[in-house]
Amino acid sequence: MIPYKHEPFQDFTVKENYDAYKAAIAKVEAELGQDFPLIIGGERVTTDEKITSYNPANKTEVIGRVSKASKDLAEKAMQAADTAFQSWKKVDPAIRADVLFKAAAIIRRRKNEFSALLTKEAGKPWNEADADTAEAIDFLEYYGRQMLKIKDGQTVESRPGEYNRYGYIPLGVAVVISPWNFPFAIMAGTTVAAVVTGNTVLLKPASTTPVIAYKFIEVLEEAGMPAGVVNFIPGSGAEVGDYLVDHPKTRFISFTGSRDVGLRINERASKVNEGQIWIKRVIAEMGGKDTIVVDAEADLDLAATSIVKSAFGFSGQKCSACSRVIAHQDVYDEVVERVVKLTNELTIGDPTDFNNFMATVIDQAAFDKITSYIEIGKEEGKLVAGGTADDSKGYFVNPTVFADVDRNARIMKEEIFGPVVAITKAKDFDEAIEIANDTEYGLTGAVITTNRFHQEKAREDFHVGNLYFNRGCTGAIVGYQPFGGFNMSGTDSKAGGPDYLQLHMQAKTTSEML
Repeated sequence: MIPYKHEPFQDFTVKENYDAYKAAIAKVEAELGQDFPLIIGGERVTTDEKITSYNPANKTEVIGRVSKASKDLAEKAMQAADTAFQSWKKVDPAIRADVLFKAAAIIRRRKNEFSALLTKEAGKPWNEADADTAEAIDFLEYYGRQMLKIKDGQTVESRPGEYNRYGYIPLGVAVVISPWNFPFAIMAGTTVAAVVTGNTVLLKPASTTPVIAYKFIEVLEEAGMPAGVVNFIPGSGAEVGDYLVDHPKTRFISFTGSRDVGLRINERASKVNEGQIWIKRVIAEMGGKDTIVVDAEADLDLAATSIVKSAFGFSGQKCSACSRVIAHQDVYDEVVERVVKLTNELTIGDPTDFNNFMATVIDQAAFDKITSYIEIGKEEGKLVAGGTADDSKGYFVNPTVFADVDRNARIMKEEIFGPVVAITKAKDFDEAIEIANDTEYGLTGAVITTNRFHQEKAREDFHVGNLYFNRGCTGAIVGYQPFGGFNMSGTDSKAGGPDYLQLHMQAKTTSEML
């Protein structure tokens, strides 16, 4: 087995890479506007009602129309998944892993094509789209290898005259509800983690980005995944999502999205429905209010660069994005000044243009929410950069910085999920960590400092699932920085980590007297 190594990111300043990506965008644009069916038990099912995917940078441009699942079709998909589980659970884990490795190879060959689709469907600038596709490949490669490591179980003790084994078996039918902000990486990762461990999947992708999910199912089919193992059923959360979460045959739900929806799923999943004979498991990643702390003893250029990239990469639409900065009072003014300078230098526009660092937010609802928070911010702090937006053609919100914000302000507490960052002052490092922890979330954080003792204090006391020193708070890499948070950020299910697959299985002990 070749050792795992994460998929490298492309350098688009290299002409060959640049030209290849431009060609991929042209290819994707030539294929826009198609209709895509549901996939249930390997069969293509077309419905009259469609989910239309639009380009967020040009809101009248249709990316594609995807058939919309109803409750009846969701039930049909459940039966297909349940039937497929009876055989898929008995397939050699090494064969299941081979499907992942083959899929990774297919995606790697078509990498720019998938990334270009992300640029068009999700509004991802080139580097962000390339990283999303690379992460999808990483999940396939990493989880395949992890399955090979754990397929024979773990070692337990045996006594004379006794032989004990400890192994893992699959859970059953999974409902995977994936997000629009990493519409390839997280959608693929949560799906194949369930599949490689022997479960079958009902995949309900985000309604704003369903085309990339359909294209991924095609790859899994090409890689040898049997019919019914993954069923593609985009649809309404209220109709299809609730129905499947409540279904007695659903064994577990893997969800990535907002705090409120995650809590609702967790609550519904806790109720036992007629015919249900297990406690449903929930794997949830639910967002954050992530902080970069800048110590008095810090490289301020590094701090400003880390803040701006973490806050405004992909328009701040990452659960790990920096939306709060806590700067020591001795360096506060300089940090604000440097952040404002870098923010004002950012280029914003259509993501198909490589020169644009930032593009759009995902849709009208996001645009309205973010701009309403900007208005709140104008009351709560000092607007020092941005504050403007334009939805006449696409959903463009300019990168926005608020300074002199009180630690208890709404823009310091509530998840905005857009290109808005609030900066506040701390009198010392202890207070900075105290403010950083003063949130219901606990996903990512970063500390910029050259003080080793402050770094170690943060390592112990900064209560987040992913803590970074002297870098930004976004950009976890599969297998390198397993990702998942505390408190209202979810179940701390560390995606891309060494114990993630076990969440999709149950352990079984067998003991034989000799």
